[in-house]
Amino acid sequence: MTIQLWSLRWPALLGAAIMLSACGEKPADSGASAPPVAPAKSANPAPPPAPTTAAPATPTAPATSAALVPIPAGKFLMGDKDEVDAPPHEVSVSAFLMDKYLVTQDQFQKLMGTNPSRWKGGQNPVEQLRWSDAAKFCNKRSEAEGLKPCYDLATLKCDFTADGYRLPTEAEWEYACRAGTTTPYFFGASPAKAGDYAWLDKNAGGKPHPVGQKQPNPWGLYDIVGNVWHWCNDFYAVDYYTTAPKQDPPGPADGKNKVLRGGAWRFSADNCRSGYRYNESPGSADTCFGYDIYGFRCVRRAPAAVAGK
Repeated sequence: MTIQLWSLRWPALLGAAIMLSACGEKPADSGASAPPVAPAKSANPAPPPAPTTAAPATPTAPATSAALVPIPAGKFLMGDKDEVDAPPHEVSVSAFLMDKYLVTQDQFQKLMGTNPSRWKGGQNPVEQLRWSDAAKFCNKRSEAEGLKPCYDLATLKCDFTADGYRLPTEAEWEYACRAGTTTPYFFGASPAKAGDYAWLDKNAGGKPHPVGQKQPNPWGLYDIVGNVWHWCNDFYAVDYYTTAPKQDPPGPADGKNKVLRGGAWRFSADNCRSGYRYNESPGSADTCFGYDIYGFRCVRRAPAAVAGK
């Protein structure tokens, strides 16, 4: 009887040991380039192996790495006719200010005293961080500049009336990304020129890159697509567009996942479509599986002088 029990248990014990040993390793790049096109899009692709040699020195930081771009108020057709969760609809957006660049590791380290990123580099976008980490950075940045923080850190609810920094709403992000264009991509009807504007699976070499190295969109925003996905303020709901207000939609009141936009270095150009929606659990930052594809940039209310233009 003892021999029989052991023979039954041995495969399970062996499997458990293999799983435990693999958890501490960086799995090889599977070559996956795009998430499935489905209403509940979510990603946690395995990252490529971590570099075995010291990373080269990063280029000099853009002189205006914390610069803000004024985004004018306006109307636009939000959505993508080819996506079931993004039916095109007209939206009006108030004026706001948006970071010209993704938040870098140097910026994050300076304010937060830590750098969670897997791919270290001062001018690389900060990544491998949770939605709540981005919200906490926004509050710290607001406090450092004498502005009123937007987030209640107990509930992570956003006060849109505050003048501090926050994550962009999904509508603000798409409006800024489109920059007045109406084609599927802000650079045209096809992804042919994506490599000029974005770090993607075909040109990134298996890793993110320092911010500001590609061409900006028509409103001067760098890396608005590619490099790393952008956390947005909104909860994700597949049918939100059918009930959303036309003026400054804030996103659903609650939900399970948060919206991400813009594509990333491990994904195809298809994800750079201005209306393409993505979503993930706001707590996803498990280093065992490497969520090194999520970053962010900040926005804040436009001062009255800017908003009135």
